[in-house]
Amino acid sequence: MPNNVDFFWLFFRFSGRVNRAAYLLGFLFMLVVMSFPLYQFMRVHPESGAAQVWSMLFGATFLTFLWAHIAFSVKRLHDFDKPGLFAVALFIPVVSIFAFIALCFFPGTPGPNQFGNTTNAPK
Repeated sequence: MPNNVDFFWLFFRFSGRVNRAAYLLGFLFMLVVMSFPLYQFMRVHPESGAAQVWSMLFGATFLTFLWAHIAFSVKRLHDFDKPGLFAVALFIPVVSIFAFIALCFFPGTPGPNQFGNTTNAPK
């Protein structure tokens, strides 16, 4: 990645390309961060005020990272020189498993394509 990584672009924008390592590491990062409020919710009594706070925090984290996962997937599809609209397949339960594995392990298009000259950089 370039020295001046734009994390807002990386997690929330749909332009550009990301390689498979950035995609997988971004997903793992989101999974770990999202697990923390869920873990805290499981530790407290379900009827307590703390449970409501942790569940709302988990909901906000989930929605934020849902957007980020879609943005990552669109950029990963761009690395394959495919339109980001194919990310809709990630919402089909059986297809999503195979699509995620393909996005994590298959290399993208080498060299420049219509979505950017290099990976891990905005277009």
